[in-house]
Amino acid sequence: MKRIVVKVGSAVLTQNDRIALNRMRALVDFLAELKKSNEVILVSSGAVAAGYTQVQLDKKIIKNKQALAAIGQPIIMDLYSQKFSFHNIIISQVLVTSANLSKDDDIRRIKNTVDTLLENNVIPIVNENDATSTVELEVGDNDQLSAYITKHTDSDMLIILSDIDAYYDEDPRKNKSAKSIKSLHVIDESELQKEASPHGDFATGGILTKLKAADYLLSNGIDMFLSSGFDLSDIKSYMFDSKQTGGTLFIKEAK
Repeated sequence: MKRIVVKVGSAVLTQNDRIALNRMRALVDFLAELKKSNEVILVSSGAVAAGYTQVQLDKKIIKNKQALAAIGQPIIMDLYSQKFSFHNIIISQVLVTSANLSKDDDIRRIKNTVDTLLENNVIPIVNENDATSTVELEVGDNDQLSAYITKHTDSDMLIILSDIDAYYDEDPRKNKSAKSIKSLHVIDESELQKEASPHGDFATGGILTKLKAADYLLSNGIDMFLSSGFDLSDIKSYMFDSKQTGGTLFIKEAK
């Protein structure tokens, strides 16, 4: 049995300043199926967007984003709880900060907690504690958080479900002839130096943070799969039928 981390971004979970309930339901159904033969950890964005559905604060101000995250965190967890209950799956919340992931003692405690949850058939849902940490809100994304969680929980693979359905040789928004790259062993350093280009009002990452996550995992011998979170057919085909019909697999080279 493999241990799989799945990260879903705000661009997938939100639409028109609301939680995209149909997409969340499709995600939960996929995770429930994945869980039948794997241990599953979910890293989920969406707390700020969920908070915004209740209080419309200016999202450009950090303290407002922190407040929105505090409002939205229980909302998004309640939604997950309702949808996972249809599959008789218990969920749990694991809030961390970037500081936690730089301390060996904290890393060990996080792993022990996750191990215990998985041993008891519970899905851990991980998010950065935005109410006390501003690093993710200011410069990053849960992409890199999910990469750290993947490594520090001894997981076998990270799946990122995004509005970006693959990694392309050129920006597909600017060049319709851009071609998706099926698999990659090494990421060019020049690609890691580009500016982040987040999509949507609540997104904070873009392709750059996904490449950084993949680069970090590849350097630690761990695979990552980038696929669409709007249409889950590519990731289902890869995970359930061992066929890659789309998406990009960042995979360590075989020795």
